[in-house]
Amino acid sequence: MLMAGRDSRLQLRGRQIECETLDQLLATAQAGRSSVLVLRGEAGIGKTALLEYVRDSASGCRIARAAGVESEMELAFGGLHQLCAPFLDHLCRLPTPQREALETAFGLSAGTPPDRFLVGLAVLSLLAEVAEKEPLICLVDDAQWLDRVSAQTLAFVARRLLAERIGLVLAVREPGLEHELTGLPQLEVGRLSDGDARALLDSVTPGRLDERVRDRIVAETQGNPLALLELPRGLAAAELAGGFGRPDARPLVNQIEQSFLRRVRSLPAETQQLLLIAAAEPVGDVTLLIRAAELLGIDAAAAAPAEAAGLIIIGTRVRFRHPLVRSAAYRVAAPQDRQNVHRALADATDPQSDPDRRAWHLANATPSPDETVAAELERSADRAQARGGVAAAAAFLERAAELTPDPARRGARALAAAQAKCQAGGFDAALELLDAAELSPLDERELAQSTLLRGQIAFASTSAGTSLPLLLKAGKRLEPLDAGLARETYRDALYAAMTAGHLPSGAQLVDVAKATLAAPPGPPPERNDLLLNGLALMTTEGYAAGVPMVRQALDAFRTEGVSREEGLGWLPLAAGMAFNVWDFDSFSVLSARLVDLARETGALSVLSPALVLLVSNRTLAGELAVADSLAAEAATIGETTGSRFIPQYVPLMLEPWRGREAATRQAIETITRDPALQGEGMVETVTQWASAVLYNGLGRYEEAYVAAERGAAHPQQLGVATRSMVELVEAAARSGRPARAAEAAQHLHELAQASGTDWILGASAMVRAQVSDGLAAEDLYREAIERLGRTEVRITLARARLLYGQWLRRENRRLDAREQLGIAYEMLSQMGLEAFAERARRELQATGETIRKRPAEAGATLTAQETQIARLAGDGLTNPEIGAQLFISPHTVEWHLRKVFAKLGIASRKQIRTTLLEGTAAMA
Repeated sequence: MLMAGRDSRLQLRGRQIECETLDQLLATAQAGRSSVLVLRGEAGIGKTALLEYVRDSASGCRIARAAGVESEMELAFGGLHQLCAPFLDHLCRLPTPQREALETAFGLSAGTPPDRFLVGLAVLSLLAEVAEKEPLICLVDDAQWLDRVSAQTLAFVARRLLAERIGLVLAVREPGLEHELTGLPQLEVGRLSDGDARALLDSVTPGRLDERVRDRIVAETQGNPLALLELPRGLAAAELAGGFGRPDARPLVNQIEQSFLRRVRSLPAETQQLLLIAAAEPVGDVTLLIRAAELLGIDAAAAAPAEAAGLIIIGTRVRFRHPLVRSAAYRVAAPQDRQNVHRALADATDPQSDPDRRAWHLANATPSPDETVAAELERSADRAQARGGVAAAAAFLERAAELTPDPARRGARALAAAQAKCQAGGFDAALELLDAAELSPLDERELAQSTLLRGQIAFASTSAGTSLPLLLKAGKRLEPLDAGLARETYRDALYAAMTAGHLPSGAQLVDVAKATLAAPPGPPPERNDLLLNGLALMTTEGYAAGVPMVRQALDAFRTEGVSREEGLGWLPLAAGMAFNVWDFDSFSVLSARLVDLARETGALSVLSPALVLLVSNRTLAGELAVADSLAAEAATIGETTGSRFIPQYVPLMLEPWRGREAATRQAIETITRDPALQGEGMVETVTQWASAVLYNGLGRYEEAYVAAERGAAHPQQLGVATRSMVELVEAAARSGRPARAAEAAQHLHELAQASGTDWILGASAMVRAQVSDGLAAEDLYREAIERLGRTEVRITLARARLLYGQWLRRENRRLDAREQLGIAYEMLSQMGLEAFAERARRELQATGETIRKRPAEAGATLTAQETQIARLAGDGLTNPEIGAQLFISPHTVEWHLRKVFAKLGIASRKQIRTTLLEGTAAMA
């Protein structure tokens, strides 16, 4: 692929499109906007050469480089540290939580293991800070070999770059497994054309090739530049002259590697050993290479033949010409030679400054069980955990288990490795480690933890229903050992059972509930036991039996302080139960508190579902613009954390209320066709409820009835299944099914009597009015409006007025009907409930009322993210504070605010709140 000449712009053959794309990336970064590109292609296709092209073309830019190395994949944050190391003097300029997270991740200071997304935000802020002075170009080679947390962090950063002067180019080898970078802008680096391939081949073998040999080489290398450059070096003169050699039918990458293997084997023995040291120590530290070589009696001059052969470059760092050279140098060595080299590298590595890499070398130098080395690996795992590197901790523990002589200790270490693998998302590997651990003699607590872990893996990777028996078994085993952990296990089991909906055979919600009630109490505070026992009683003895206990617990959660650990563990259930018992005040307070806590601690795995709860809360309050911005944040974080359900679920909470059929149907099809979500009862319930809301809004009651019946089919799920009954009453009453409507209304009435909140009492009065006549119906409509008016649940209040207005019109009370329908139309329109508002408009027209078109709300042209940023700015948050909350850089916040000012026609932050919130104030 290379041509003669010093300027790399003149050296790349057959790469015009790729170079033009990279030129545009550089121009974009130099103009003040970020740009990201992932170069994908097979080994030897020229990805590294294109990165060199970017480096040489980036005049006036600062360059940062990193490269993944296969043997380094288990060392947490290794790739990220390569990229950020030159900029660590800028750490002092980051917000304190971000600075501390990055310092802990890089081992610069001790602290609480940081959330990896907080580390990601810190890296984003650090790179943006560096790019303030001059454009920054970040080049990452062999990204498929980055340690997992580095790859995840770079993907996180790449998806949030916008208004920074940063270009990020990552090279990934194909074919390969799905990578964290999937979904980013891609450029497939293809093979050279026949003409370019021939020209490149001629440039490295002038005048030596038989034409038929040239044809064969071009055909066999299939336009792979590295193959074209390397394969002729492995051919004998006779083969080049006339093709008198045995054709090699091995895969192309293997042919290239075989070429490098032959070249390595042709080197002097000492040179091969020196290459082996360099291959085994991927950091590229020249001083370390020399120290290890001296320990093995190898002179540094032994590198000269390898450098002359173009296999390695030794400058300020050690660099192989290509990763396949590294693998060839390592593969050609005998196992004993590899162990000797790793031993030398361990001895040459400072145990104080780099104990983990030393431990890893010791592990590779140890051929048989050794407790001393295993213990050192275990200490490295502890250090990795402290930095938030769970994948690295898992690797250390797995190798420690392999090297542990004592069977009992081996089982404990394998169990710990399985737990770390699970935390890192390696579920299959975790299960294999559990199988290995259970071959060793585990004590009762370890057996309980193994069962619990299997249940957690099943819940996360398979289905809630399959996890239930395992969680139940783990809870029973833990009862005599750890009452607190047992209660938490039952909490998770109850949540799994509620989520599963229709459970598989042998998995019964009532079994978990009974076990929960029989278990010993957990540690203080008492509200956790009240909440859990109340939920269990709802299952074993009915809704009415458990509601008082749940409401007592919710009052305590709402009025008392909650620690970080307790809040992250128990507030999700508490906020969800507030929704289930129709306690809107607790629902509002606890869902907002959970979001704040998750943001404050950087716990994104909690933040995403917490935002979903708050989206639901604000939607019911009629604040759909606020809900939109929260939904956008939830979807972004859900995608970042790898949650498939959250990004797909969020649109179902908003689009049906707006009456947007196409968007609702698309969201439903997306979630129901996802193989990972099929069989989950909650998916069925939520999608059918969404359909029922949509079709009731559109006035298509037959379709609404079918959906509502399905949505209400699993009452043990409480919340959404119960809300489906509200839709069921309206749909059944309007589609000629009065008996079914009355039955559903009676069920809601019984729930209302048990709960006693204005929210459910008002909703119950609204549905009972629809199955009543005369004065009884009017009294119930008025009761519904009065009770709902004392709550924030403005959507249900507006619907109650719409239904009352429709009833009044049918009673020929046109003036009274106009009053109720006019209020309903105004409220529904302001909230953005387009279909319901259209129903109100048609009813008003039927009374003879003239409808004037409502003016568009201020801020209606803002995107969801612009709306969220505008609201936060209006609340007085600074750009760094907004960026930290939304996981974007302050520069991106400023860029969005400039667009907000232009769209709203304002000139300063002080004007945002008044301008943007006028529409909301008009609804109050």
